Amino acid sequence: MKTVNITVFGATGSVGGQVVAEALARGHRVTAVVRDAARLSELPATALGRTGDARSAEDVAGLSAGQDVLVGATRPAPGRERELAATTRALLAGAAGAGARLLLVGGAGSLTVPGTGGRTVLDDPRYLHPDWRAVAEAGAEQLAVCRADTSAADWAYLSPPARLEPGERTGRYRLGADELLADAEGVSRITVADLAVALLDEAERPRHHHGRFTVAY
Repeated sequence: MKTVNITVFGATGSVGGQVVAEALARGHRVTAVVRDAARLSELPATALGRTGDARSAEDVAGLSAGQDVLVGATRPAPGRERELAATTRALLAGAAGAGARLLLVGGAGSLTVPGTGGRTVLDDPRYLHPDWRAVAEAGAEQLAVCRADTSAADWAYLSPPARLEPGERTGRYRLGADELLADAEGVSRITVADLAVALLDEAERPRHHHGRFTVAY
């Protein structure tokens, strides 16, 4: 497998940190981007730490120049969920300007629930806790921004399952498209470590272009 040059925005977040770790473990070259310079010390020594703002298309393009893949793993602070759409537009524009492929870690809210005639996770109380509604709605808007994009960005949007949890890396997952993946008991889950595995598999062997995919056990 050839070495991939990857820039990760949100590199010290729960998902971004796992993506950085997985990419480094596979021998890829990682530029890990944080907004606050004070957090550079949290990054692995083998990553190239940089400061930048995913809300700035100029920052995104500059930090992605010469890279193969750009990963957007940022999450807005509580109460600022609506900023996610603007951040996504900046990531798309910056990726297009740099000629890098964009992999976005999004939300599960817009996935349809099996056997419900098209009801989404947003409208199914079995899967959406009321406290998650604001960020789930922002994730659905984020996907809509991607689908409406007219730039040259080559993007793919990864929706996690209903439950994204801490836990071990097993290296296994099932792959889906626009429908929530759940087991025989209706449980839809994956660990953050295995979500990172799926994302790096997509970075190494692109299968999704201008579309959404999802994973779960």
